[in-house]
Amino acid sequence: MHITEVECHPVRVPGASPPFVWRDGLLGSPSEGEASVLRIRTDEGVEGVAMSPRRGSGVILADLLDRVLREELVGQDPLQREWLWHRMWELDRTEELPLYLLGLVDTALWDLAGRLADRPTWQMLGGYRTSIPAYASTVTYSSVEEYLDIADQALELGYPAIKLHAWGDARRDARLSVALREHVGDDIPLMFDGSAGFDLPDAIHLGHALSDAGYLWYEEPMREFSVTAYKRLADAVAVPLLVAETSDGAHMNSADFIQAGAATFGVRASTQLRGGFTGAMRTAHLADAYRLRAEVHGPEIPNRHLCMAISNTTYYESLVMGNPISRESGIDTHGLVHAPTGPGVALPAGLDYPLALQAFVDKETVTPPRA
Repeated sequence: MHITEVECHPVRVPGASPPFVWRDGLLGSPSEGEASVLRIRTDEGVEGVAMSPRRGSGVILADLLDRVLREELVGQDPLQREWLWHRMWELDRTEELPLYLLGLVDTALWDLAGRLADRPTWQMLGGYRTSIPAYASTVTYSSVEEYLDIADQALELGYPAIKLHAWGDARRDARLSVALREHVGDDIPLMFDGSAGFDLPDAIHLGHALSDAGYLWYEEPMREFSVTAYKRLADAVAVPLLVAETSDGAHMNSADFIQAGAATFGVRASTQLRGGFTGAMRTAHLADAYRLRAEVHGPEIPNRHLCMAISNTTYYESLVMGNPISRESGIDTHGLVHAPTGPGVALPAGLDYPLALQAFVDKETVTPPRA
């Protein structure tokens, strides 16, 4: 079997409804825009697809296909995923590929492999579980009182745990974190995501508050450029650190955080930011060797597959937004996400795809991409 064509299909993705904000200094929810789907076709009729939900990625992917990827991929055996994953890293050396596109070919190839075997991709990766709890990952709200209301709603909807995205003000965020713990009690797992909003002194201040309040993990408080800064943070606070979400280098970069002692809870894994399924699984296995967690970052269908294949992950991340909030499609009343059953990975439902992509659309959930 050989690859005969590689295509880019632009897809319109709606803006969040209702729109939401992140911490001070960051852009809020994306507006409607053009995303892209990569489609790989073969001489035996087996195909694979992968979606980049980032607005504007359609133009970038089309350019990469025309200049680099089509010539690189056509004629190759699509089952030699390891070889082609290494080729993408070689291309990255000169192209400086956007991090969210680095793993797109790999994701499409894993989709193809699942369709060839008529099995969901999580089983092809090596299935570990068939369901996992989802935590409610908040957007940024206006007041402590509104956050507490959102927490009540999340628990009523069945979410067993809550992660805060707050304002990016270390002292205000600390007061919120303590208030939430006092509100929900000691038995609800709580996490905090700093969205890289702090320098080291402020990250330490907030980290002490999270330690005292018994938070499960403290995620990305600083930009992930300085492993040394994270090592100093790990030495200063007791709350476990979850790191290496947006830093380039997949498992290679994650290894530096682990070796330095900066990943005291674990590292992030995802298809979008860790080089596809192959990079995410390498990251997870690396973390497992050190008895650390590899927590899957973000919603979306590929990450549901990862959650079912990675043994050392704890939760599926489910974004909640607006007020009142609603439970993400595919999460049951007990807060569980169940393993996909269709072949391959699947594209998210609810979007206006061209006819050529209709056969790849997920039949189990209806939530369109949010990021």
